[in-house]
Amino acid sequence: MTDRVYRSEKPSAPAPNGGATTDNGRASTNGIAAPPQPSGKTQLYRPNPASHHRRRYHRQCRCTVCCCCFWTILALLILLLLAATAGVIFYILYRPHRREFSLLALRTRALNLTTDPSTASSHLSTSFNLTLWSRNANNHYFTFFYDPFDVTFLSGDVPVGNSSLPAFVSSPKNQTVFKSITVSASSGNLDTDSVKSLRSDLQRASGIPLRILMDTKVKAKAGKIQSKKVGIRVVCDGIKGVVAPKGKSPPVATLDGSQCKVYLRTKIWKFTF
Repeated sequence: MTDRVYRSEKPSAPAPNGGATTDNGRASTNGIAAPPQPSGKTQLYRPNPASHHRRRYHRQCRCTVCCCCFWTILALLILLLLAATAGVIFYILYRPHRREFSLLALRTRALNLTTDPSTASSHLSTSFNLTLWSRNANNHYFTFFYDPFDVTFLSGDVPVGNSSLPAFVSSPKNQTVFKSITVSASSGNLDTDSVKSLRSDLQRASGIPLRILMDTKVKAKAGKIQSKKVGIRVVCDGIKGVVAPKGKSPPVATLDGSQCKVYLRTKIWKFTF
């Protein structure tokens, strides 16, 4: 068997007076206290990883936003370039022309403004006869589909007649003539400003100035391509209507300086331009 050896534990002998003594755990020699010894564990500076992560995250976000803006702007520029190129090619191939409108004849059958002295109310009664010409100047491809027209006659800013035109289709190089369109009005209780304006226009020697407004919607078709319906307004200016004396046939209005223009009408929210 193996013998076990046990170490004897004896208390250490007290140090002599001239030797080292212990005072609160500090060694002293000859009564002089030894300087304190530093602790065995050293504290190291460690930066906060959360703040470094936040700064890195913000830099990544800014880079992502800048990249998104750059690619979005680049995509928009490319789309605009493609649209412009397609528009140029379309114009070169088809060379579209606007529709043409013109007045061939206008007769004033009646234009009477009367005032009742007892009631001081004014009454307007009018009747016009209109012949209108329209042409599609495109050589090929373009066909126009028109909705019914709303026709309004104005003298200054006062409406003096209303009528309508039927819907029709205008093929390339096609001409359409509307004959004997009756435009009439019968209204009472005109305001004072309207009565003064009409009386002043009726006294003009050159004839009463008239303006014609025609509103409708139209769509165009070129081959298999078809547009949506858009609003247009045809405005005819420079018309001088002549009122016939009683018992005589209605004279033809002066159309030498008349001109009809077509305007695109755009509706934004509740407003039409």
